[in-house]
Amino acid sequence: MRYSILASGSSGNSFFVRTGKTRLLTDVGLSCKRIEKLLIGIDEDPSQLDGILITHEHIDHVRGLRVFAKKYQIPIYMSHGTWKALSPQLEDLDPKRIIIFPTGERHTFNDLTVESFPVSHDAAEPMGFIFKEGEKKISYVTDLGYVSDRIKGKIADSHVFIMEANHDVEMLRMGSYPWNVKQRILGDTGHLSNETSAEALTEVISQNTERIYLAHLSKENNLIELARMTVTQILLEEGHPVGEKIRVYDTYPDQATIPHEI
Repeated sequence: MRYSILASGSSGNSFFVRTGKTRLLTDVGLSCKRIEKLLIGIDEDPSQLDGILITHEHIDHVRGLRVFAKKYQIPIYMSHGTWKALSPQLEDLDPKRIIIFPTGERHTFNDLTVESFPVSHDAAEPMGFIFKEGEKKISYVTDLGYVSDRIKGKIADSHVFIMEANHDVEMLRMGSYPWNVKQRILGDTGHLSNETSAEALTEVISQNTERIYLAHLSKENNLIELARMTVTQILLEEGHPVGEKIRVYDTYPDQATIPHEI
């Protein structure tokens, strides 16, 4: 599998993965033009995509969806709840290209299997995804207030984790957000903090794990260096070989990560 996090953060999110026979995009949280540029920048042709997966309906995950999907006539896969939330915005798309991907089920795209799982977030029916080709496994886990034991069981033993590390708790508490917004972010249907993300990772990484990407960082309530330092320190304290076999990588709101193959 070859993959790149095209964009990650409060302003927009998108993830690309390909195998020998399949190319998929997860979320289109930037404009169509920007997603096109990012794909071309990693030597991928937008017109060759086999499908678009949608985690949930929030604008930072679907900003460019309608224009992009209409331009390239790409099938869109989403939960029933997400479709209900998005349907007024997608009325002019071909209904045959809207495919319900039930939460908790698997879908096979040629040589790539994708499994969805429910996450706790304040959206209609949000999902995370697991991508598998043979024994290779990537887990995409963002936009959730906590990591349940069920999710841990699903994502355990992944070669690559794309894991939310949205905020530093003290930065959020001391920041300028209204109290009700802070409560939302800190709640069970909000976002993972650096510490909570790291604590979950300590329970799911294994000898197969090679890379961890810290995703969906808040521009106002986190710092790339702080997120990386916090997660790395907690993993090291728990005896995981970070910096040796396992490496922690940053993601960015305005540039793609270097494509990597597993």
